[in-house]
Amino acid sequence: MSTIYITAFIVGGLICVIGQLLFDVAKLTPAHTLCILVVTGSILDGFGLYEPLIDFAGAGVTIPITSFGNALTHGALAEAEKHGFIGVLTGMFEVTSSGISAAILFGFIASLLFKAKGNI
Repeated sequence: MSTIYITAFIVGGLICVIGQLLFDVAKLTPAHTLCILVVTGSILDGFGLYEPLIDFAGAGVTIPITSFGNALTHGALAEAEKHGFIGVLTGMFEVTSSGISAAILFGFIASLLFKAKGNI
């Protein structure tokens, strides 16, 4: 077995452990935990630390939600170099638009197919 699989498993698992600790120890809500992980990925990319982490751990850091923050910041910074301030606004959505669109589409389909639980 290649060491890249083991590295990806360990690093991805550590990200998940951090998220679980935020739930269990810090008693944060899923929304707070999600925001913390996305912002952490964004900050790491802003300082140029996320790409070396991707080179080291591969899918271990590209699959968890931290990679969404990385994609937002990476797209914004790349477009800012080309188009200035307006590139910051357009760049982050250019890279992530397919993922956002898929989430909206599949969420809508799921809402049509399934009945919500609870008192609604």
